[in-house]
Amino acid sequence: MMARPTNVRWRLFLVIALASFVSYVLRGNVSIAAPAMMQDLQLSEIQWSWVLAAFTTGYTIFQFPGGMFGDSIGPRKALTMIAIFWTLLTVMTAIVPGTGVASAALVIGSLVTVRFLVGAAHAPVFPVINTAISRWFPAGSWALPCGLGNTALTLGIAASAPVLAWLIVEFGWRLSFWIMAPLGILVATLWQWYARDFPAEHPSANAAEIALITADRPVAVLTPVNPPGWVRVLKNRDILLLTLSYAASNFVFYSAFSWWYYYLVEVREFSASTAGYATSSQWIAGAAGAALGGWLCDRLCRKVGLRWGSRWPIIIGQIAVATFVVIGAYYGNAVVAVAFLALAFFAQQLTEGAYWNSSIAIGSQLAGAAGGVLNTGGNAMGILNALLVAWFAHAFGWPFAIASGAVFALLAAVLMLFVRSDAPVKLD
Repeated sequence: MMARPTNVRWRLFLVIALASFVSYVLRGNVSIAAPAMMQDLQLSEIQWSWVLAAFTTGYTIFQFPGGMFGDSIGPRKALTMIAIFWTLLTVMTAIVPGTGVASAALVIGSLVTVRFLVGAAHAPVFPVINTAISRWFPAGSWALPCGLGNTALTLGIAASAPVLAWLIVEFGWRLSFWIMAPLGILVATLWQWYARDFPAEHPSANAAEIALITADRPVAVLTPVNPPGWVRVLKNRDILLLTLSYAASNFVFYSAFSWWYYYLVEVREFSASTAGYATSSQWIAGAAGAALGGWLCDRLCRKVGLRWGSRWPIIIGQIAVATFVVIGAYYGNAVVAVAFLALAFFAQQLTEGAYWNSSIAIGSQLAGAAGGVLNTGGNAMGILNALLVAWFAHAFGWPFAIASGAVFALLAAVLMLFVRSDAPVKLD
């Protein structure tokens, strides 16, 4: 009698989910602390947009190198190293000088520099996770773990928003960062202990699980190819179209990540604690959307194939995003507006599993590099969002600034119509 497959891959995924969770706690803390930090450091909205753009610049630049890094040394070493840096840079943020001991230029310069480094340190996490999922889950079953990974990251912000808002009120933003910093060390320790780069290397994975994971995969190309694999990824038509669609989708994501808490406090006039709970509800809705989207994508891929199975969650989700974000921006009642913004974020996260599933399917043996390209585009939009939303708000008002995401959501849906998720990069 054939032994039943073990479930090491799902236990390993729990550590991946924790890494996603902690990554967003330690990178999203500045968004929640924005009102307190801006007041303490005497920064204007425009100056704060530079700080936001600095993080996203570092995060964007190091996506593709981060994916290549993970493919090269393996996800076990890569994620361990970067999680340690998360802790160090959270501490560096907490000790940025204030206006009482430094000039305004030094304060802004220090904060911009640290946030750039924070972005660089967090950049590799999802390309590296992409590599781990591609190696540890069977072909055709990648969207659910990708979606659940996004569920974990959205829960990270959902959990940290009210907790961090309370900590800031009680202890100030600097001490709050010190309290949360050790989470990076926790991730590094657990991952180094339990993870392996390949299923066959794990002492607890039996032959049945290894066979399940490795079935229906192309034979690995171990010899160098010309042009190199990373060049083929960068030149691949479907990866580039997928990246453009994901970039457009991320305009609404970065509006939620960078601006919605500030918008609720400064424009809708919520108290800090109420805004924390409202922000938490939006991210909880996003967590549900990511899990549902991953499950739906895998189910559709089995029924109608990779191409349309990956397209439908994105097309449907982006149309819903465009509708809900406009209603949420212009609706007069603040509570109802928050509900529609939560629905918009639910719909935006519904698409995540399909995007990352497509990057794994197209990237094939170069899933980390493909994920790096995908997230480069997605986070390049974050740079534009940090600057554009602030300008829209000053020029046309905050409702227009929030609702502008609808245009980008519809563009994402159109671009996805041209992506062939069933056409992997060729290495032979």
